[in-house]
Amino acid sequence: MSHDDSGKHRAFQPPAIIDVEASGFGSASYPIEVGLVLPTGHTFCSLIMPSSDWKHWDASAERVHGVSRNTLQTHGKPADHVAREVNGLLRGATVYCDSWYHDFNWLSRLFDAGDSVQAFQLEDIRSLLTQQEADAWQEAKAQVIDELKIERHRASNDARVLQATLVRVKTMQQPAASG
Repeated sequence: MSHDDSGKHRAFQPPAIIDVEASGFGSASYPIEVGLVLPTGHTFCSLIMPSSDWKHWDASAERVHGVSRNTLQTHGKPADHVAREVNGLLRGATVYCDSWYHDFNWLSRLFDAGDSVQAFQLEDIRSLLTQQEADAWQEAKAQVIDELKIERHRASNDARVLQATLVRVKTMQQPAASG
């Protein structure tokens, strides 16, 4: 929690959070959906139509995200369109994710396929956590998932869960300092 000039506590202001679902793991995988939540709570989510050279498909990943390749062909938007939309929402921001290595690579593939440059900085959400907050993360996340009662596994829902969990661990009562 932070203080304003009068010394009073201000509520924790959450950052933008992004999540990327993919065709699988490994170097041949590619993004199939990007979702994000802004500090205001506004969400964005889009399926991505696979580029012609994106061939990899992992059935076990499909069981997790629940999106078929046929669904992407039918309802996905072209990579350049999704890249423009994401840049429009996040331009100049520092955006956090929970799987930096994978999300960085998948976003790079999205922006490369969209022939554009990512206009925001991607950081690992763990960089925002103290050790005490990191230790409380999994329990807080389980509580948030239960409270939000999310019906479908979507990238924007995952981003909402991450943001709400971050707020939860950042605003938990800290034990009084002994001294």
